[in-house]
Amino acid sequence: MGGEGWLQDPDGYWVKRFHRDEASWRGGSRVFVDDGRGMPNGEPALLKRRQHLRREQAEQLWKALQREGWRPTKPVWGPACKP
Repeated sequence: MGGEGWLQDPDGYWVKRFHRDEASWRGGSRVFVDDGRGMPNGEPALLKRRQHLRREQAEQLWKALQREGWRPTKPVWGPACKP
């Protein structure tokens, strides 16, 4: 997993965004995991939850979700998302 990664659930509804916590990257290597979904018509994304995990935990979660059928997807919200 690089600086940012996105996974979408098997139903194509929920998305998880994994991204570095730049403030902690040197000392503790932590990752934010945001749960949400894109909204239609340019509305702001619906963000339901944020986790703050150690890098190793985030990598384990990424792999576990893929085993459950979650698949990589393009960015759904934020600056990396292009309309």
